[in-house]
Amino acid sequence: MEENIKQHFRPNEGAFIDQVADWISTASGQYRPVLTSFLNPRQRYIARTMANAADEVKMASAGGWAGAEMQRVLFYPSYYQPSTADFELRVLEINYPTKFTELHHRQIMGTLIGEGLERAAFGDILGDQGRWQVVVTTAMAKYLRANVSHVGRAKIKWQPVEAANVLHPVEDWEPLTTTVSSLRLDAVVAAGFNYSRNRAKQLVEHGQVRLNWEEVDRPDEQVVVHDLISVRHGGRIRLDEARGVTRKGKERVSLSVVHA
Repeated sequence: MEENIKQHFRPNEGAFIDQVADWISTASGQYRPVLTSFLNPRQRYIARTMANAADEVKMASAGGWAGAEMQRVLFYPSYYQPSTADFELRVLEINYPTKFTELHHRQIMGTLIGEGLERAAFGDILGDQGRWQVVVTTAMAKYLRANVSHVGRAKIKWQPVEAANVLHPVEDWEPLTTTVSSLRLDAVVAAGFNYSRNRAKQLVEHGQVRLNWEEVDRPDEQVVVHDLISVRHGGRIRLDEARGVTRKGKERVSLSVVHA
């Protein structure tokens, strides 16, 4: 199954496809649920495609709040009834002296990565008017509370948050239907932010653009549905739909855009 599936995805997604196949095989062969680390929307799209093609295995996902970008996935036998507890999620709020300091998303992300965590080890970082919360696994919550006491120079404490008090930040995603000469990364960035093609190309080449959280320096990298593009000081673009080729040979696409 994996080889047929791989034909429809990027060559560099092969290792992840193998991992998903292993998770599905374990859930099927051992008749038990299998819980993953945090997966981004593109990874969940691949996982969903493969789970839909599998016999006797279903898939569910959760990320601590309704609009979660990063979510843990549960593969489970068809007879199993998953519950919220199966996802082993915790939300921690960062308690810090707000009168004397101001925290930012990049600082919190940098602290977690600086602890040696991979991006898949924690979920969304939620912010609203100076309050910050992080979605983590049950095990990671214990580790952070015991071992991480600073974000930057700010002394902090991690406070568990009940589900009713989880922040629900509102991102102003703007829908955009447009045409691009191709689904190259630089072309999509240019279309999403109304940049010149040359400016978009230079941003990619200078490491200012991330594709699904990974830095990419190839302007000709192909963008596919459910990809998330982050542009430093620009914002984010999500490719929601590729709607075919126009009579003039251009690609019609549906994007969602958030401006920084």
